Amino acid sequence: MGTETLDWIRVAHVDELPEGRVKTVTAKTTSICLSHFDGQWSAMDNRCPHQGGPLGEGSIETGVDGKCWIRCPWHGWDFDPLTGAPPGGHEDTGQKLYPLKIENGDILIGLESEPERTRTVTDVMAETMVNWGVKRVFGMVGHSNLGLAEALRQQVNAGKLGYVGIRHEGAAAFAASAYGKLTGKPAACLTIAGPGATNLLTGLWDAKVDRAPVLALTGQVQTQVFGPGAFQDIDLKSAFDAVSRFSQPVLTTSNHSELMSLALKTALIERDVAHLIFPDDVQTIASNTPAHGPEGRIGGTVVVPNAADLEKAAELINTAKRPIIVLGYGAVGSREKVVSLAEKLGAPVLTTFKGKGLIADSHPNAAGVLGRSGTPIASWFMNEADLILSLGSSFANHTGIEPSKPIIQVDFERMQLGKFHPVALPIWGEIGAFCDAVGPMVSKASDAAGQLAELEERWGIWREEKRARLGEDRGHGVHSAAVFKALTELCPEDAILPVDVGNNTYSFGRYFEPRGQRILMSGYLGSIGFGLPAALGAWCATQDFDEYAGRKVISISGDGGFGQYAMEFTTAVKYGMNITHILLNNGELGKISKEQRAGEWPVWETGLSNPSLAAFARLCGGHGVRVTEKSQLHDALSEAIANDGPSLVEVMTDAELV
Repeated sequence: MGTETLDWIRVAHVDELPEGRVKTVTAKTTSICLSHFDGQWSAMDNRCPHQGGPLGEGSIETGVDGKCWIRCPWHGWDFDPLTGAPPGGHEDTGQKLYPLKIENGDILIGLESEPERTRTVTDVMAETMVNWGVKRVFGMVGHSNLGLAEALRQQVNAGKLGYVGIRHEGAAAFAASAYGKLTGKPAACLTIAGPGATNLLTGLWDAKVDRAPVLALTGQVQTQVFGPGAFQDIDLKSAFDAVSRFSQPVLTTSNHSELMSLALKTALIERDVAHLIFPDDVQTIASNTPAHGPEGRIGGTVVVPNAADLEKAAELINTAKRPIIVLGYGAVGSREKVVSLAEKLGAPVLTTFKGKGLIADSHPNAAGVLGRSGTPIASWFMNEADLILSLGSSFANHTGIEPSKPIIQVDFERMQLGKFHPVALPIWGEIGAFCDAVGPMVSKASDAAGQLAELEERWGIWREEKRARLGEDRGHGVHSAAVFKALTELCPEDAILPVDVGNNTYSFGRYFEPRGQRILMSGYLGSIGFGLPAALGAWCATQDFDEYAGRKVISISGDGGFGQYAMEFTTAVKYGMNITHILLNNGELGKISKEQRAGEWPVWETGLSNPSLAAFARLCGGHGVRVTEKSQLHDALSEAIANDGPSLVEVMTDAELV
């Protein structure tokens, strides 16, 4: 092909490369080693054939034969800059050379017109992801996932995927976990081999124990250096075995579409983590395998309780004088049916902390949160109950369900039934199906207590207690009760609220009164740092699903939790995420300080040194405001919630007033 048919691409100016030096340049997407020696210029394929070392980062060396050689910076392989041949080799066995010319001091490289892109193994797998309904990837592009990243980029450019580049892989896993908790659909998280992959583990454990579907995509070193312990080569299969329900390497001989289909089916059906390992060299292998989807792969999801269990449940309910319902996070998809059943029975509805918000606190049957993060209302009704109907609760030790009382437990996970202690009647079934079936069979007993009137009275007592606490002021910061009173008044009813771990979480559980908001938290793992990355995931869900479109995301943390992933605020800025973060800054790990005191330990190493975190938010390009007085709360929160973009309200709080 003559030079007149080439595309000539400017890559540098002659002044940019001194005599005796080499440099990496890029023409279109082609990486080239540009060299300048003895007044001569040369352009060579930049990738060393040994392990892909970048020749343009190497040097020009004079060999014992007096000739000049371009030396690979990784392992010292040499190439003649004018022919591309190795020492003693033939010209046709060396590196590819590109035509070069200089015009007016500009260095131009001649490239043939680009052929049509070759479809690869990772293209097949990315297309399969899209076919299965994956809409979002959180991750970090790096040297051992570049082929996979290119396949994902193709889907992003086609408008079939959304991508968020995060600052730490742990945030990607938390964001994907929150996305799965909110939508029930898996997002993917992308990392390189070695440390990038291991950084995912905490967020993936959060997803696993809270039963959220997530797809983890980790790069891996080339197959030629598997095993002996090459740079960033660790046994990823073993590392992920405990946290994932499905974990497999992607090999040249794999059925690639089927492998991705099995991973996503596992994530969806098992509500768990699925993991695929992509060796670097496998990612770009050509493939014409068709991409598949979920058609014919997933059956119905409703498990209907058997008739005998329903009859026993109806008998217990119809004879109870003080029945209560404990509404857990497992009933998130059936909350309206649960509330209807409660209304028919005149029964108080107590939620677990993970279930907070599944019934509005303003509802006549609502009794608030039960347990350590709960209200005295829920505790009172638990003590007085003569029957507990537990729907989608796992009986965690923080929940506070009294095991000595008669309990009907309904769950579609059979292992959850009577998991920690026997119950009077374990029922296997989906919560909504149970409510539909048992509803016509039950009614409020004629001699049942008037529990709704008692509920109203108990709410009055608790709200008066909260008003009294608002008057407490030790001069060391705002009372957290004031923060959540203001948020209760200002928070949109359809907002999504990711909550972190710590004193801020306990205070949120006690004082915030939900009115329809959706609340996300690190439930069973209880991982500090969850709040802000979860907000990234929740915001992406508002972009990906019509049912969440337009909903405001308001995340909450302490200064300890925010500090774990503070730089993800720049991620929110980069993508223009409409997130408000409320940060309760008490200058310490306040929950741990309280535990040390309660255990009669000295308070030790819980203090934190913080900059102005509101100023930090502004430096990142977002909205930031600092609150030091209770009187400033309303205006600061109003302004932040109204802001169309990332905002942070830093409230200086008293660690003792929670």
